[in-house]
Amino acid sequence: MPEPASAPEFAIITKQEPTFYFIGVTTGRSSIRKIFPLWAAALGRPEVVLEGMDLKLHDRPEAYRQAVAQIKYDPLSLGGLVTTHKLDVITAARDLFDYLDPYAALCEEVSCISKAEGGLEGRLEGHAKDPLTAGGSLDAMLGEGYFARTGGEVLCLGAGGAAVAIALHLISKPQAVDRPRRFTAVNRSAGRLDSLRTLVGQVGSDIAFEYICNQDPLRNDETMAALPPGSLVINATGMGKDRPGSPVTAAGQFPLDGIAWELNYRGELDFMHQAEAQRTTHRLRVEDGWLYFLYGWTQVIAQVFHQPIEGALFQELARLAESVR
Repeated sequence: MPEPASAPEFAIITKQEPTFYFIGVTTGRSSIRKIFPLWAAALGRPEVVLEGMDLKLHDRPEAYRQAVAQIKYDPLSLGGLVTTHKLDVITAARDLFDYLDPYAALCEEVSCISKAEGGLEGRLEGHAKDPLTAGGSLDAMLGEGYFARTGGEVLCLGAGGAAVAIALHLISKPQAVDRPRRFTAVNRSAGRLDSLRTLVGQVGSDIAFEYICNQDPLRNDETMAALPPGSLVINATGMGKDRPGSPVTAAGQFPLDGIAWELNYRGELDFMHQAEAQRTTHRLRVEDGWLYFLYGWTQVIAQVFHQPIEGALFQELARLAESVR
């Protein structure tokens, strides 16, 4: 195990008990606070405690480096989950990681920080679990052949880590019936759209991707109104949780027989409430981010604890989570 980092760059806190970190913005409001102790006990690790690290949106690089260094250099800091800061963490602290998994290297993001075991103790690893999280959530939501059955497209409002993960999952679907004809990504800044465009170009796809740089909800309304029936509209902006509001207006028309997927499960959830208002008139299916939350956390905990979580065990953890939701 490496020795604690020397001053002056890092101030490492020596933990007294095994600690799993949650690096986010408003971690104290998350349901994981109540859920984690139940899960840790069910997984045979009741001694592990959860500790939140609240960082500002696009915080100083030093803040991200300190967070990663705490995990890297303290023996009882086991690892952690990164939410809003996935891209910023790898940008600021790439040199502190000894290994990045293929998705982390491809997507330029880290959502899971863990330490290797076996003969590689102490090696700090960065993983991008979102493609797996998105995959589990989407597959459970859509079932097989959804896009062939409906002719629907995908409109993803937001082009950050979650959007990239969803795009990668759809691109990687081996059967054409499970891939949409078109995927439209909308983001308020061009940088993340450019990153997504580059990534899609690297992996290649028969899905037609369109990239729209826009932050005007009225224009998003127009884009959404042009979707064919059965389309999937995703709020991947963080609006309604980390930032107020919604990427569309209350007058925006969701696609008939489509799905509105709010990736958040807590907060004001304006987008979800807008969709719910059209549930009957548009025969709209409305999904929140609870299943995404469950897959996201269990994927990371499995990596940090070096313990697979799937099948009956996943269902049991989902039941425990629902009991305190």
